[in-house]
Amino acid sequence: MQSSRHFTLRLSCPDRVGIVARVAGFLADAGGWILRSSQHSDPVTGRFYMRVEVDADTLGCDLPMLTKRFAPLADELDMDWRLADSAVRKRIVVLVSRQMHCLYDLLERWRSGELDVEIPCVISNHEDARGLVEWHGIPFHYVPVDKTDKEVAWQALDTLFRDAQADTMVLARYMQILPAWLCEAYAGQILNIHHSFLPSFVGASPYQQAWERGVKQVGATCHYVTADLDQGPIIEQDVTRVTHNDAVKDLVRYGKDIEKAVLARGLRYHLEDRVLISGRRTVVL
Repeated sequence: MQSSRHFTLRLSCPDRVGIVARVAGFLADAGGWILRSSQHSDPVTGRFYMRVEVDADTLGCDLPMLTKRFAPLADELDMDWRLADSAVRKRIVVLVSRQMHCLYDLLERWRSGELDVEIPCVISNHEDARGLVEWHGIPFHYVPVDKTDKEVAWQALDTLFRDAQADTMVLARYMQILPAWLCEAYAGQILNIHHSFLPSFVGASPYQQAWERGVKQVGATCHYVTADLDQGPIIEQDVTRVTHNDAVKDLVRYGKDIEKAVLARGLRYHLEDRVLISGRRTVVL
């Protein structure tokens, strides 16, 4: 019977014969019962990607000991890897501006237990979301962004994120461009929902751009944030059809529904350690 607690091993390394056998053999020798396993071999980059869930109760050691024992094999195969414990809840900090549909959705999923995370705080450059956030019993931090000196806000944001001991920063329609140093400091830890099917219509007002081009589909993209605006590795996307009868306001309304679903799915994949970054692309296992 499957345990409610499992350890997740996520790895990538130069491809070669026998990686799956070596990893499975290591876990078998440790008494581990593999619950799920998925892998991908990329013939273009020559890298191998793997994600394994193992029943924690079948192992004769805790996570630190398992990590220590696995390290020699990981070094031998030149792995980029991590082990995670499902019993340890991830901590996310949510950033939002004035459009709160994505924030509403995340808080509802969190409150219902669907999103099993800790939310130590919500940060905004406006006061609009304070009532909603504090009603949920979550600390709200107002960090205004002065156009003449944005660095003050970025330093405050960085301090709040570190003080919260958070794993992930979620930009739930946070309408500010983060500085390069912050993106690099938390590479692979900042998720954004962009109201467009990237790489089309980057930047501001993508629905207006889409309407002007007469597109037949509008979509949303959840991606990691990098120093290059709206160019980070894509985690999840979705679209819905539109017609010439739809005005810009209709595209915005359709888009909001997609944005909520795409952000929730992309965040879940990230929290479940399913996403491995491969250059400008991702492998989602």
